[in-house]
Amino acid sequence: MAGLVSENTIEQIRQASDIVDVVGGYIPLKKAGTSFRALCPFHREKSPSFNVVPSKQIFHCFGCGKGGDVFRFVQEYEGLNFIEAVRRLAERARIPLEVDNDPARQQTRALKDTLLLIHEQICQRWQAALNQEGGQIARDYLEKRAVSLDAVQLFRIGYAPESWDDTVNWARSKGFDAALVEQAGLVVRKEGTDRHYDRFRGRLMFPICDEQDRVIGFSGRILQGDEKTAKYVNSPETPIFSKGRVIFGLNKSKRALLDTKTAVVCEGQLDLIACFMGGVTNVVAPQGTAFTPEHARILKRYAEEVVLCFDADNAGQNAAVRALDALLGAGLTVRVASVPNGKDPDEFIKQNGGEAFADVIKRAPGFFDWYLDRLVATNDANSDKGRVTISRSMAEALAKAGNDVVVDKYLQKTALKLGVSSDAVRADFKKQMKAGPAPMEEEYDMPSPEEEQVSYPKPPPPEITLLQLLLENDDIVPQVAGVLAPEWLTHELVRTAVERRLEAHHNATWPGLAAWIGSLDDAATQRMITEALATPHGVADASTVLLGSSSKPGSLQLLRDKWVDSQIAALNRRMTDPETSMEDGHHLQRHKDELRSFKGKSLIP
Repeated sequence: MAGLVSENTIEQIRQASDIVDVVGGYIPLKKAGTSFRALCPFHREKSPSFNVVPSKQIFHCFGCGKGGDVFRFVQEYEGLNFIEAVRRLAERARIPLEVDNDPARQQTRALKDTLLLIHEQICQRWQAALNQEGGQIARDYLEKRAVSLDAVQLFRIGYAPESWDDTVNWARSKGFDAALVEQAGLVVRKEGTDRHYDRFRGRLMFPICDEQDRVIGFSGRILQGDEKTAKYVNSPETPIFSKGRVIFGLNKSKRALLDTKTAVVCEGQLDLIACFMGGVTNVVAPQGTAFTPEHARILKRYAEEVVLCFDADNAGQNAAVRALDALLGAGLTVRVASVPNGKDPDEFIKQNGGEAFADVIKRAPGFFDWYLDRLVATNDANSDKGRVTISRSMAEALAKAGNDVVVDKYLQKTALKLGVSSDAVRADFKKQMKAGPAPMEEEYDMPSPEEEQVSYPKPPPPEITLLQLLLENDDIVPQVAGVLAPEWLTHELVRTAVERRLEAHHNATWPGLAAWIGSLDDAATQRMITEALATPHGVADASTVLLGSSSKPGSLQLLRDKWVDSQIAALNRRMTDPETSMEDGHHLQRHKDELRSFKGKSLIP
């Protein structure tokens, strides 16, 4: 971290990144007393064990043990290192970072910044080209598709001129190196030469933006050409664009997703734009119909439910089936909307209006109801072959649900559709599920193997209470520092944590609770501390509990006395050892007397 971002800047970012706001942007949180709870995003569980504590700016999951500060959460959720998490939160808070001193990081950051600049400028150029004389063909197409001027402006739709070197010449005029523009995915090198030509030619251009509304890629639709010409051409993978990690329209719809907790997923840009302009603004579209686990994970930050609304053809319906694994794996509820008469959303909205489409979404059945109906419609349920296909397909899909109640519900529905007994279907389901992946029921409330818990022996209750109160009450630290000897603590992790807290007091280097937790390198210590801080203790007067009163000893005195007793017991064992000399025995006895005298003293100043 040293030499990359200053401690002052990190603390500024921390102060601007309230943990409830940040975590709540990824997963839905519910108020629970003074904390917030949710189903843990790091392991599968039935009931919420994931806690966010705003007063301490920490999170902790009592199921899998993950915990830490706001930076740690972003690291864990996004799969980032610390500096990447700092950058992500800095961008969110609009706090500029100092220039990295690491040459490799400087080079990578400079490359990405330049690619973002190129994409923004070419986007503006194509927006302007749409309104120029050569853009008439694109304007005619937009009019034919009833795409309004407001939609064109909102989604920054443009036109790439029908030319092999328009972008090449534009880049040269702007001083951008051809190799750099090639790396941006905007031009292609002609094989065997140093010459380049435009990737996007004579196409309607849809900018693809990241969640921060920055242009990172493009999707271009053909406006004229033969059947051999690809209907859509998309940006290739670049340092700023990864197709499997980008969802079209999310930059516009994420607020609506958070508000409704539902994401409507359609296939293409024009479908999404029609939905959005028709009032269904909680809509997104993957790049193509390939829905990846990363897409599902991104949506889980904003929504609890996904409604798939793909095309009615086989490709679209099969894409809906393929998406199930990723969506269930992310903990999302899945429904499937079928647009009447096999229309796509764009066509349906233009004929019936946005409210009618919203009603289609509202009435969309659950995935398994939709899938059973589809299987019955595409297989002969009156033939043995059809029944076997339907039963096996339902068993394979339901095995992914990981819930016995859901399985039982749909095996009965399957039996009714097939006209057979539920016992027969149950037996067939059981056989198919054994042959395929193991049922997922046992995965709930447990982390997956790759998320193995960091274990540690449980501290004695008095010691963990001491740690809780010491970290939560800065005003009692001087008093505790004046009387506590760390050797009184038997638990190694507690002793180390307490020593570090007292050391920060002595050196006047206490950075604040969240920053201190974030500075801990040991995962077990960090987990123990976040678990302790997320556990209510009901102590109102920390000073009295720790130091005691005239009528009742405090927990520090009890810890001291227990330590003294253990020391005296050890001395007794040595004194009864035949190998101990008389002189050593006298010395041990004096030590015992000193310990007994120490035990009788009050710790109250």
